Amino acid sequence: MEYRGLLRAAHYATRLSHAIGEYRYNSRPFSSRPDPRDPMTVDRDSALKQCIETYVDPWLGQTLGEARAVRGVTVEGSRAKVEIGLGFPAADYADELCAALRQQTSTLGWLEHLEVAVSSEIAVHAVQRNLQPLKTIKNVVAVASGKGGVGKSTVAANLAVAWALQGARVGVLDADIYGPSQPRLFGLAGQKPVTRDGKSLQPLTAHGVEVMSIGFLIDEEQPMVWRGPMVTQALTQLLGDTQWSALDYLVVDMPPGTGDTQLTLSQRVPVSGAVIVTTPQDIALIDARKGLRMFEKVAVPVLGVVENMSTHICSRCGHEEHIFGAGGGTELAGQYHVPFLGELPLDLRIRECSDAGQPIVAADPSGPVARAYRDIARRSAARLAASASDQGMAFPRITVEDT
Repeated sequence: MEYRGLLRAAHYATRLSHAIGEYRYNSRPFSSRPDPRDPMTVDRDSALKQCIETYVDPWLGQTLGEARAVRGVTVEGSRAKVEIGLGFPAADYADELCAALRQQTSTLGWLEHLEVAVSSEIAVHAVQRNLQPLKTIKNVVAVASGKGGVGKSTVAANLAVAWALQGARVGVLDADIYGPSQPRLFGLAGQKPVTRDGKSLQPLTAHGVEVMSIGFLIDEEQPMVWRGPMVTQALTQLLGDTQWSALDYLVVDMPPGTGDTQLTLSQRVPVSGAVIVTTPQDIALIDARKGLRMFEKVAVPVLGVVENMSTHICSRCGHEEHIFGAGGGTELAGQYHVPFLGELPLDLRIRECSDAGQPIVAADPSGPVARAYRDIARRSAARLAASASDQGMAFPRITVEDT
């Protein structure tokens, strides 16, 4: 009996020893990095990356895989870290994207914690084939309308401020030689740029944006009685003789119409994309179509259409009214197969802030109107980021058509 008891005790001790060893092997602490040759680790890396890459970003309109936005994936047991590099400024988008990716990966079953690091990497985008990008400016974005009085300059100023608040380096070139308004919109009226070498001008800065305008060089009430060649020469000098910093975006506030200045910009300046501003009524849409088609003819991508003054909400009773009609911008975008970037209201605060030299995106960044501008800025930048990386078509011959 004693001999059998000793054998049984020895057998139990052996089984217990194996059990303890197996427990120690399978319960490694998280701090010890798994063997990269472990098939389970490799499979989880691949599964997580594939899951992340299939997420469709609502601003880009494409998957993160198509945008090549997934920069790295690291898995340690049930925890992981993902690095995302977006092609547009998105300082306040990181939390929203992190939440969306955690929801996206919740179906994996084994992932308990996901850390997401989001960064912005603004690239140099394609321009007209016969031109080269400017040395210190990655992307030139033209803000245009076919018609005056639709709020194009205000949209250009707030677009630039919105990009700057999202972490981009931004400048504004006021190309409206006959009616420069950017000095007043940025609160810089009456100020003069300086020169350090006697050959070039230093841009003025406000709200984190570099600004250059003919309005800095003349009296505000002085009329510009210039013919077309003088205007185009002034535009070329303002662009080339300004000591811009290293910019991600230079927003060009275009004059209304489709004349000499627009053709000069498209033929001599490498433009990455254009934003068309219109109001909903038919008379504005007629001219907006001309502006849109002009950019198509000179091989400049149209990033989208902005409908300004789309609706008015009474500050007293809250009644909403479409004073200038409804849906014109959406219809224009659909007709020419370009994105509709968003609607902006006819709001008293926009006028008050503009007259005070405080673009509303800077004056009230958390307000509903500023959010509308920020959304438009993000959509247009994301549209540019998602655009093709080739250099486009050869520059076409300009012909006159009776349309």
